Order: sequence, then structure tokens, then C-alpha cells
Amino acid sequence: MSNPAPAEAGPGPAHGSEPAPAETGPGLTHGPQPAPAETGPGTGHGPQPGSGTEAGPAHSPEAGPGPAHGHEPEAAPVPHRDTEEPAFPAAADRSQWRYRPRRAFWRSRLVRAICVVTVLAICALVILAMVREQTGTQGFLVGLGLAVLPVPLLMAAFRWLDRVEPGPWKNLLFAFAWGAFAAALVAILANSFAIRWIATATADPDSAGHLGATVIAPVVEESAKAVAILLLFLFRRRNFGGLVDGVVIAGFTATGFAFTENILYLGNAFGEDQEIGAAGIGMVTAGTFFVRVVMSPFAHPLFTVLTGLGFGFAALAPRGKRLRKVLLPLTGLLLSMGMHAAWNGSATFGGPWIFFAVYGALMMPAFGLLTWLAVWSRQRELRTVSGELPAYAAAGWLSPAEPLALSSMRARQLARSYAARTYGKQGARAVNEYESFATTLAFLRDRARRGTAGPDFAAREQELLHHLWQRRAVASPALTYAARATGRAWTPPQYLDYGGYNPYRS
Repeated sequence: MSNPAPAEAGPGPAHGSEPAPAETGPGLTHGPQPAPAETGPGTGHGPQPGSGTEAGPAHSPEAGPGPAHGHEPEAAPVPHRDTEEPAFPAAADRSQWRYRPRRAFWRSRLVRAICVVTVLAICALVILAMVREQTGTQGFLVGLGLAVLPVPLLMAAFRWLDRVEPGPWKNLLFAFAWGAFAAALVAILANSFAIRWIATATADPDSAGHLGATVIAPVVEESAKAVAILLLFLFRRRNFGGLVDGVVIAGFTATGFAFTENILYLGNAFGEDQEIGAAGIGMVTAGTFFVRVVMSPFAHPLFTVLTGLGFGFAALAPRGKRLRKVLLPLTGLLLSMGMHAAWNGSATFGGPWIFFAVYGALMMPAFGLLTWLAVWSRQRELRTVSGELPAYAAAGWLSPAEPLALSSMRARQLARSYAARTYGKQGARAVNEYESFATTLAFLRDRARRGTAGPDFAAREQELLHHLWQRRAVASPALTYAARATGRAWTPPQYLDYGGYNPYRS
């Protein structure tokens, strides 16, 4: 297939839109042609709803997109492309895709989104009012200004980790808001009630405070934060595919929780300084800021990431392993509670030297180990891309160099830059969408190999291939250029015009 001239190529249609005819589309001279007006999703060469027919464009009868549920995952072939113009069915609007059917009004996404936002907003108003009441208005504002400082850094670190297949921002913002408002509200109410009950039962307020900080707080707080991970695991399952997703969601949840907790601690410290008239480096506020924001901003994320890893391992478990899907998250939750209790106990009972000993002997090694595991998981995602996409390149859907470029973050960025220079911002957006669809396709096939893709694998694979083909005329040359420019693919000599492509021409 020849590449289009830069002057004629464009970025391709927006995600979910109807494919344009070849003579009016974005340089897709061999792209999919739209079906007649009466053709909709599930017609043409696509599988009929409920029929069990294999999906895939114009392929041999024995080639299907995936095995039936319960068969060996290794038997899943790639849909063959027999012609230069695969006969895709007309792509319906996103809301009409068969694996995202329309729901009743009370089950619609809009209604659920409104309910979730309303609940979180009420929690935010209540918890912030309680914190302001405890710290005073000045203390609240000082605590808010200091507590917000580590938030962008932590969020950027977790988002960087999620760059291979970025999760939707709405999921991450929900996790942050849940940790900051809902989990914090549950924690402050439950901890206060438990400490008062223990103090009343034992008539020893000091022991009740120590017990609450060491035993009650870790259990309550980690359980409250784990609810956000559980909700996303249950209701956003397609965006929760492995260890990285668990780490990122847990990190955002814990960052939100630590943000609200830091407002309370820093605001109270400022109030103490105002009462005793302290100033300078000896201020309680300065010490609290150093311990909570400078020395250990990763403490809460470190605890909750253990829960996220438990859910991440559960997401990788094959279908039918129900006991494993329950025990792995529970194990992660118990580990997070244990580490949280050890951290609080060192500060409550041990004094400063025991605190620093636990920090150096437990927290720092655990942080290093989890950082290594998170980076390794990200590299594993790139290896999944490089391992699964060559099958589609062999079937003709991708060029041979594309899997090499898609498995390198540097090559991906270079491809977007190349498309931006050649086709403009729309070209860069098309390449970015192409990279996202290709990565999703690789992970989908990997889940099918492990038996966790679900019964709608064929329909999802068909739609992903359709969206890739729509953008191929722009994205394929850019990714091929990036693979060769980064040394991941063979570069032709300068005197050759390889298939209409020459990397030495600007």
C-alpha cells in the first residue's frame, strides 16, 4: 500500500465517527468504504448480534478473531486481510456499539455520574467544614496552601507510570476525590467514634489515643481507601487490566487522602504556633511540614499501593478463579494495614529514634521495592505490545516496523512529532489515537490468550481494527519513520526510495 503525499493526508476522522468515502477522507486511498445506509453495526462482515458469527473483515472461513469462551486462548487467530480494501461494516456511533448497549435512563452513565459527583460534593463540603472547625479559618488556609504542594508531583509521577496505556482521567479524578473527601470523612468519623468508645470503656484517654492511632486508624483508613479501588475494579473493569492500573489508582486515592489529612495536621500545628507564639525554624508547623510533606509524602501512597497490587494481580487472574480474585485483594489490604500500623506505631510508642529506624529499615526499602515493581510492570506492558502486535503485522494490518515503534515510548513521541510537522495538529492527534487503539488491541489479545478477555472479544477486536485502518494512512508512515530513526528497525540506504518513503527527506 503506497503512502499518501503529505499534502493530501490528514489525521483521519474522530474517534467513533462514520468513515468517510475514500475520495473525501484523510488520504485513506485504500481505507474501509462505508456500507449502504441501511447497514449498521452487526451487518455486513461483522458478527450478527447473538449469532456467534466470528468477526473480522473479509477473511477465510477458518480464520476468526478469537476462540469461544472456554477454549484454549492460544487457538485465537488474527483476522486475515485478503484485499487492500477490507469490507468493514459501517461504524456506528460509539453509543450504538454492540458491546456498549444503550441502558435504561436510571442506569445511564449521565445519571450515575451525577449521583457520584453529588455524593462526593456532599462529602467534600462536610469534611472541609469539619477540618475548618478544628483548625480555624487561618489554620485551614495555611494547611491548605502547604498540603497542596506535593499533590502535583505525586499525581505526575503516577501518571507517568501509566503512559503506556493511560487510564481515563475521570477514573483517576474519581479516585483522588474519593480519597480526599469520602475516605477522609469516613476515617475521621470512625476514628473519633472508636477512640471515644475505647476511652469511655477503659477510662484511659491516653491509651485510647495510642490504640486508635496504631490499630483503629490503619484498619479504617486503608479500608476506606480500598473502596475506591474496588469500585473501579468492578465498574471500570476494561480500564483495570493489571498491576500498573492498580498502582496508579491506589496512588491517586492515597494522594487525595493524604492531601486532606495534611490540611488537618498542618492547620492544627499552625494553631499551636499561634497559641504559644512560636516563630522560625522551631515552629510546630515547620516540623510537621518537614515530616509529612518533605520526608514522607509517599507514606499513604505506599500503604495503599499494596492494596492496588492485590487488585492488579486479581485482574490478571484467569476467568473462573473466583477465590483468587477475592484472596489477592484481601492479602494486599492486610499488608497495607500492617505497614500503616508499623509506621504509626513507631511514631506513637517508639520516640524519634525508633521512628527514624523504621523509616530507614522498612519504609525506604519498601518504597524502593515498590518503585522497581511499578517500573518493571510498565516495561512489561511495553513487552506485551511488542509480543502481541507482530501477529497483526503478519496478517497485513500493520507494517512490520509498527510493533517496534509502538513498544517504545521514545518512538511514539517521535512519531507524533513527525505527524505534527507533516500534517499539523490533527495529524499528531490521529497518530496519538492510533497508538492508543493499537495498545488496547495488544492488551485485548493478551487477555484473550490468558482467558480473561470476555465473550465480546470478537466485536471489540473488529472495532479496534476498524479504527486503526481509518488512521493508517497517516500513522503508519510516522511510526515507520520513528522505528527507523530510533534504530529499532532497518533503515534503507539514502539512494533508495523505499515504498515511497525516505527518512532522509524532510
